[in-house]
Amino acid sequence: MALTASVTLLITILTTSICFSVFQSFLRKNQIQSAEFNLQVASNNIAADMKDIIYFSKWCRSNSTIISYLEAFKHRQKLPSVQNDTDNLRPMALSTHNRLKEEYYNTRSYDYISRVLVSSIDENNFLQITTNNSSSYAAKIISQKPFFKRLYDSPDFLWIGLINDPLAEIGGDTIIPILRPAYNEFNSEIIGWTYVEISTRLFTRYLSSYPLPDDSSLFLTIGGKNYIYDLGSWKETELPYKNPSQYSETNALFQGTQVLSVTTEQGEKRIVVERPIEGIEGIGDFSLIQVLSEQQFKQQKNLYMLLLLGICLFILSLGILLIFFLNRIIMDPIRKVSSKLSKISTGDFSKDAEIEWDHEIGQVGKGINSMSENIMTLLDKKVADEKQKKDLEYQILQSQINPHFLYNTLNSIKWMATIQNATGIADMTTALARLLKNVSKGTASFITLKEELELVKDYFLIQQYRYGGSVTIEYQITSEDLYQCRIHRFSLQPIIENALFHGIEPTKTAGHIIVSAQKEEASPLKILKIDITDNGVGMTPEMIEKVMQDDADSANNTEFFRHIGISNVNKRIQHDFGPDYGITITSQPGEFTTMSIRIPYERYTDNQGAER
Repeated sequence: MALTASVTLLITILTTSICFSVFQSFLRKNQIQSAEFNLQVASNNIAADMKDIIYFSKWCRSNSTIISYLEAFKHRQKLPSVQNDTDNLRPMALSTHNRLKEEYYNTRSYDYISRVLVSSIDENNFLQITTNNSSSYAAKIISQKPFFKRLYDSPDFLWIGLINDPLAEIGGDTIIPILRPAYNEFNSEIIGWTYVEISTRLFTRYLSSYPLPDDSSLFLTIGGKNYIYDLGSWKETELPYKNPSQYSETNALFQGTQVLSVTTEQGEKRIVVERPIEGIEGIGDFSLIQVLSEQQFKQQKNLYMLLLLGICLFILSLGILLIFFLNRIIMDPIRKVSSKLSKISTGDFSKDAEIEWDHEIGQVGKGINSMSENIMTLLDKKVADEKQKKDLEYQILQSQINPHFLYNTLNSIKWMATIQNATGIADMTTALARLLKNVSKGTASFITLKEELELVKDYFLIQQYRYGGSVTIEYQITSEDLYQCRIHRFSLQPIIENALFHGIEPTKTAGHIIVSAQKEEASPLKILKIDITDNGVGMTPEMIEKVMQDDADSANNTEFFRHIGISNVNKRIQHDFGPDYGITITSQPGEFTTMSIRIPYERYTDNQGAER
C-alpha cells in the first residue's frame, strides 16, 4: 500500500510536471503573442499617421501655389511693403499661407505636426504654421542646425531619430524632423525647402495605455538610434541586452515580427519581441521593441507551482489516510489469516471463528476453517484406511496358505492317478494346477502370445474332458516371431469360453475352434491380428451389439473367467492402444462366428523391453 501511494504520488508529480511544462510553454507563447498583438496595433496606428504626415510633406514640395510662391520670392530680400508691392507679392504670400494652412488642417494627423515651414532658397522669406513659439528667424535658425545639410542633401526622406525642438528657447519637446528641398516646376532647380516637425506625441499617445509591467521595457528604434519609453517620454539609450538569437519555441502571429532570446547586462535570460513599423518611406528603419516581463511570467509559474504542491500534498494526505484505512480493514485480517495458516503448518487444525468476517477476506477465513475441518476428516480417514490396510495385508498373508495347499493336493492327486494308470485324471489335474497357478500368481498386465496360448491350452484341455472330447481346437500361427508379441493377459480365454458356451454348446453337436495369428502392415505401424473362429450357432447384429456393450450373464456368473467378459477385453485394448484397436465380430447365424483382435505388433526382447 505504501508502494502504491508512492507510485501514485510519483505519477501525479510526473503528470503535473508535464502539465506544468506544457502550461509554461503555453504561458510563454501567450505572453509573446499578446505583446506582439499590442505592438502590432500600436505600429499600425503610428504607420498610418506617419504616412499622412509624409504625404503632407510631399504636398508642400509639389503644390503649384507653394511652388509659385517660392519662385516669386527666391531672390527677394524681404517681403515688400504695401506701398512698394507692385507685383502683388503680399496678397500672393497671404494666399499661399492660407492654402498651406488649409491643407495642414485637412491632414488627419495634423495634431502631431508641431511646425510646418516653407522657406525660399536664401531663407529670407518663409511661411510658417506652428503650435509652439514662432520666430522671425526660424528659417535661418533651422538652416544652421547640424541636421539641416544631412536632410537637405539626402536623395530621399532621411530619419535621423529624435531631436530637441531647434526653435524652442528652453528645453522643449523632442521631435522628428522632415526636411526636403523644393524644385522648380519645370526644371531641377532648387528654389526652396520645406520643413515639418513631427511631435513625439505621435508615439506616446498610442503607448499611454500600453500594458507594460514594472520589469518590462519598451524601446523605439529610428534610423539606428534606440529610445526607451519612460514616464510618457523618450530617452535615447543603448539596448540593455546582447547576444540576440532567434527564439524557436513559438511562431510569430504576423510576418516580420522577430522573437529573440537575449542576455541582459545583469546576465538574465529574457525574451524580446520586435515589431517593425511598416510602410514608412525613407532611409532608416522604424520599429517597436518590448522586453517581456519575467516577473509576470514567474508569478504565473509560482501560482502553478503552489497548485502543484497543493495537489501533491492532497494526494500524499489521501495516501496516508488510505494506508491507515486499508491497514485497518485489510492488513489486520490478513495478519490473523496468516497467523492461522502458521498454526495449521504446525498441526493445529482447530476452527478459528475470529478469521470469519463479512467481506472477501472473511470468505478466505471461512475457506481456511473449512479446509482445516476437511484435513482433520482426511487424517481420520487415512488412519482408518491404514488400519484397514493392515487387516487386508494380514488376510492376504493368510490366503497365501490356501493356494499352496491346493497345489500340493492337486500334485498328490496327479501322482495317484498316474500310479493307477488314470491318464485323463492326471492330465486334467495337471492342467487345472497350471491354470490356478497362473490365476493366483499373475500380476503383469501384458504377457507373450505364447504364454497366453499355453493358458488357453490348459483351459481348453479341461473343457475337452468336460465335453467328452466332442470339441477340438486348431492353432494357425503364421510365423514363429509372433509368439514373442505382447498381448493382454486373459484376452483370448474369454473369447474361447464364449465360443464354447454360446456358440458350440447350443448346437448339441461336435464343435471346432480355429485360433489364427498373423502380422499386417499398416503404415507406419505393424498390426498383430488374432482371429478366433467357431462353427457354432452364430450371432445376429443385435447380439453382437449387446456382447460388445456388456456381457449378458456376467453379473450372475460366479466363475472367474466369465467375469472378465469380451467387452472388458475390448475396453482394456482401447484404453491402452486407442480407439483404432480392439475386437470386431463377424458372424453368419447357423454357420460361424469370428472374433478378431487387432493390437500393435510389439515384441519382447531378451531384456524384457518392447520393440515395434
